[in-house]
Amino acid sequence: MTKLYAGVAAAAVAAFLGFMTWMVVYDRPDDAYAQCRQGQFAGGDIGGPFTLVNTSGQTVTDTEVLTKPSLVYFGYTFCPDVCPLDMARNVEAVDLLEEQGLDVSPVFISIDPERDTPDVLKDYASNMHPRLIALTGTADQVKAAAQAYKTVYKKRETGDEFYLMDHMTFTYLMLPGEGFVDFFRREITSEKMAESVACFVQASKAAP
Repeated sequence: MTKLYAGVAAAAVAAFLGFMTWMVVYDRPDDAYAQCRQGQFAGGDIGGPFTLVNTSGQTVTDTEVLTKPSLVYFGYTFCPDVCPLDMARNVEAVDLLEEQGLDVSPVFISIDPERDTPDVLKDYASNMHPRLIALTGTADQVKAAAQAYKTVYKKRETGDEFYLMDHMTFTYLMLPGEGFVDFFRREITSEKMAESVACFVQASKAAP
């Protein structure tokens, strides 16, 4: 029964991911960032205000966190494979961008506030990257942030503390003054991600 439930939950998340991909892509002939995007079309009403808790236990808002170009990822520290690989790629892209003189923040928002306390995230961030911004919050705060980014997650109920979470794996690129400009699927390499992010950042500086 557990395997069946997990399979159904994973299928639901996969179906929603496909639906959201279709929902957020549309033709924008006046798109100033068209040359930077991974696909031919992009856009969508993604991102928005959030209130979360940082690794010092302080309540912070999106305006305090997203002060520079940021790569935002929703995951959890107990994730056995997907999240570590995705975050390793994201912070590697950040390092590649730094070599180009571009300052980009890696941001990790936990979808598992039950286990991911500020102290847990502090250890996680220190091991992952010195500039990683790791955020948690109450269940309602995390849910609101996820809804703003049109991402979904679901806890697998196992009756113990070793549960897993089904979740989407997009990384969202946010620019100050612009908000959401594009997302990256997990298949992209750190090199391609850095190339695309650099294009967006440079294009934003050239915009009138």
